[in-house]
Amino acid sequence: MTTPEKTPEAPATTTQDEPTTATAKPAAKPRVTKPRAAAKPRAAASKTTSAATTTKSASTAKAKAALKMPDEVLEVAVIGSGFSGLGMGIRLKKAGMTNFRVFEKAGDVGGTWRDNVYPGCACDVKSQLYSYSFEPSAEWSNAYANQGEILKYIRHCATKYGMYPFMRFNSKVLEATFNAEKGEWLLIIEGGELVRAKNVVAAPGPFADPKDPHIKGSENFKGAIIHTARWDNSVELKGKRVALIGTGATGVQVGPAIAPEVAHLTVFQRTANWIMPRPNPDLTEAEKQESRDNPLKMKLNRLSNYWLNEATAPFLILKYDAFKSVPSKISNDYRKRKVKDPELLKKLTPNYKFGCKRVLVSSDWYPTMQRENVTLEVTGIKQITPTGIEMVDGQHVDLDVIIFATGYEVRNTGAPFAVHGLNNASLDDKWKDGAEAFDGIATNNFPNMYFLVGPFTGPGHTSVIAYAEAQIDYVWQAIELRKQMNLKYITVKPSVEASFVKTMDQRSEHTVWKSGCASWYLSPNGRNNVLYPGFNAEYRMRIMRFNPANYVLVGANDQPVKPSLRDHLSTVKMALTA
Repeated sequence: MTTPEKTPEAPATTTQDEPTTATAKPAAKPRVTKPRAAAKPRAAASKTTSAATTTKSASTAKAKAALKMPDEVLEVAVIGSGFSGLGMGIRLKKAGMTNFRVFEKAGDVGGTWRDNVYPGCACDVKSQLYSYSFEPSAEWSNAYANQGEILKYIRHCATKYGMYPFMRFNSKVLEATFNAEKGEWLLIIEGGELVRAKNVVAAPGPFADPKDPHIKGSENFKGAIIHTARWDNSVELKGKRVALIGTGATGVQVGPAIAPEVAHLTVFQRTANWIMPRPNPDLTEAEKQESRDNPLKMKLNRLSNYWLNEATAPFLILKYDAFKSVPSKISNDYRKRKVKDPELLKKLTPNYKFGCKRVLVSSDWYPTMQRENVTLEVTGIKQITPTGIEMVDGQHVDLDVIIFATGYEVRNTGAPFAVHGLNNASLDDKWKDGAEAFDGIATNNFPNMYFLVGPFTGPGHTSVIAYAEAQIDYVWQAIELRKQMNLKYITVKPSVEASFVKTMDQRSEHTVWKSGCASWYLSPNGRNNVLYPGFNAEYRMRIMRFNPANYVLVGANDQPVKPSLRDHLSTVKMALTA
């Protein structure tokens, strides 16, 4: 099994345990490593009776009253320490702020790159772009970095920019309630701690909880079941009969990584994917040294990669055939060159428009599907039995290990945790049919709360960090303006948010994501509220400056405040110097 590169321990100022990536060892007994149960649909919450809701609210209020209220009030509470949350912390510290903390539910920084350690785990965006613009690295081993190197990079940034003293590890935020009288948020941390903060920046990340496929009989399987999002290195794969359920972005990475060592790999595919080649040569020490000696070259490489991705945006995002013919031909020609068996080629050919689902990049998947010890099954699964998998046509596959590569519970409805804003408004209720936020960052009735990589701002063609960095600067401007104007709180105007959401809905109708296939991009009602339907450069221009005219500003006397020309000029200056 391929394991991620071992990364250095965090500085002594932290209290977390270092995640390990030990080589797989034989399990003493067959066991099942199951993912956490998937969350129930948020809409179900609305069916709760009013009496039960009242009882729950009363018990919650009683529990809060029993907790000790802290004297300290943080200026900012950041939730999550992946690329976005860590980047927000670094931005605040660079601005001279020290009265903030980053709350992380796990024991280390890294987010999804800390949690996902399955064999073959890597990024499908080039490393020079999948990194902070202010911290280019010459140490990448390949054009596309693996999980271990990305985690090492994130830890490096946390150390270099002095972030560990500001981290609160093993501190899962359960609830946030806004106090309009004080103009501050009250957070409840798992374990019973209360935290007061004037501003909250939520960066929980979309790829956190594994998606359980809920296959009948899984609890009866006598072998081991592993979800890629909760990989168990102690489960031995060498010489075993293994099933891989799922052929999305995770499946096309883990399959080629484990195929050489297993006795036989049976891949269960529901939908074929559009795949582009991913040449990923090793970078030589001479190439690395050239980058170390010439930082400008690294920045120019990043810039060229960025604009190349921007140039591909219409071909990936828009649904019209004029844009789909070129990438479709490239992918089809690549598949036909690599797959010689006509029957296998048919199984691996997608039946939906290029880009409707996530386009995958891999130079290993098609060769793996043609190995002698690999079988691709497109017949549906009926159930998991104690000894394997029974398909709907009655065939049975005997197995030792089953791997769920079924993705994540991407949250496009409901709140990431319990949030109550002005007049006790529930974010869970507001987002029950789909998350919405102005510029993907702020939502009405939830003052001084900002989301990073929130609704409508996922990347459809480029690096997520290109969105996150722009949002970080925007949020910093909002926080600074509130301080300068001595405001109690800032909340986006309902009409402004509604106008933005309407624009996103209208533009999404022209995207390939709405062309008929099912994907995690869409909410249950078929609406795209995950990806941004346009160029990243255009989005960055849209949010370059925090415009106070789009927000209701409430002063210390609880009265609305109209921003002056000086206030507008202040945000212009912040935007230009960000």
